[in-house]
Amino acid sequence: MSGPDLIVANVLLEGEPRDVLIREKLILDVVSSGQGSSVPCSTRVDGGGLWALPSLIDAHVHLREPGLEYKEDIASGLRAAAGGGFGQVMPMANTDPVNDSGDTVRFMFDQAVRAWPHGPWIRPVGGLTKGLQGRELAPMHELASAGCVAFSNDGLPVGDTELFRRAMEYAADQGLRVIDHCEDPFLGTGGVMNEGRMSGLLGVKGIPTASEAVQVARDILLAEYLNIPVHLAHISCLESLELIREAKNRGVPVTAETCPHYLLWDEELLAGYNTLAKVNPPLRTRRDVEGMRRAVRDGVIDILVTDHAPHAEHEKEVPLCEAPNGLSGLDTALSLTYGLVQEGVLSPADLIRLWNTAPGAIFSLPVNGFRPGDPADFILFDPQASWEVTRESMLSKGKNTPCLGTTLPGRVMAHYLGGVCVFSR
Repeated sequence: MSGPDLIVANVLLEGEPRDVLIREKLILDVVSSGQGSSVPCSTRVDGGGLWALPSLIDAHVHLREPGLEYKEDIASGLRAAAGGGFGQVMPMANTDPVNDSGDTVRFMFDQAVRAWPHGPWIRPVGGLTKGLQGRELAPMHELASAGCVAFSNDGLPVGDTELFRRAMEYAADQGLRVIDHCEDPFLGTGGVMNEGRMSGLLGVKGIPTASEAVQVARDILLAEYLNIPVHLAHISCLESLELIREAKNRGVPVTAETCPHYLLWDEELLAGYNTLAKVNPPLRTRRDVEGMRRAVRDGVIDILVTDHAPHAEHEKEVPLCEAPNGLSGLDTALSLTYGLVQEGVLSPADLIRLWNTAPGAIFSLPVNGFRPGDPADFILFDPQASWEVTRESMLSKGKNTPCLGTTLPGRVMAHYLGGVCVFSR
């Protein structure tokens, strides 16, 4: 057997000192630290005792290109992904034009390869309906053939249940699944935050938790009736969790995601009309946050995503009711999740499951388990490092995050994809 062309020595892998041997973009072997020193190899890197983690997968991002490049473009979004530890990202279709044609998919791939020829990789999510208008299905076979890995109307939920049923069936015909933005299109229309104590204090219209849970219930019933998988996006409240838990106990093929912000922050963060905390679905109550934490630990929630939604600064510097929803998440997500590990809310194994193995399994994406033949996609993570979140330290064009001015734990020091270092600090 031919030897390695790269050895990354002296790393901690699942708490044990190891040397990682790489050949032709794949993991060749993992040996005890020091054993790699006797192996002939032209390129060696000292990992400095840092954690070696598999490169992460973000199954829900908004990269804005084509059409909204002033907020973010594919090149800048992938820069933030590389620095944040994400080797694969799944951009949603709400671009301008909408990603509902093979030509748009190919344009996105071209832009990604031009800017980042060695990755991170985009795994596009095709529009579920033409123009995301919810009236006619998008050409799903064309989108799948062009490289889409799922379908979604994210941002504009499909209210037509018959159309949504057909979408699930046609997606299944392509071997793919639908990601649903779980929001009733009528409940909470015009709302800007969670309906509750804080919305009353601020005097603004709220969005009830039932708005999410009603759509979750519909999707579960369809998945059960059709025996077709469905994936539920950015779950935020207890009512949804109970429905998902009961469905999984019955064997319904449903999977679900949430975001770090629903595990950390609640509606109180909008005090003072804080537009940086305005997201959709909205931040809920502390009781919901605690329920979400339990659900992530026990597997009711399958994966974490960022729902990275960058906006230009001036777009958030307006009254709360006028500000767009969303926060920029690729730069901060791993540090926020590691903070939950430090708190004891999650384990290091949970972090890898939520950001790597589970999304890889759900969307049939390659993952690195550090076994021979796995893609040599990994990050070197410093758990002792901390960093201040500033406009300058963020790599995304979008600086819209409540984390601005705070110090976060842990940092990606290097990112390897196919054995190529695509990012280092």
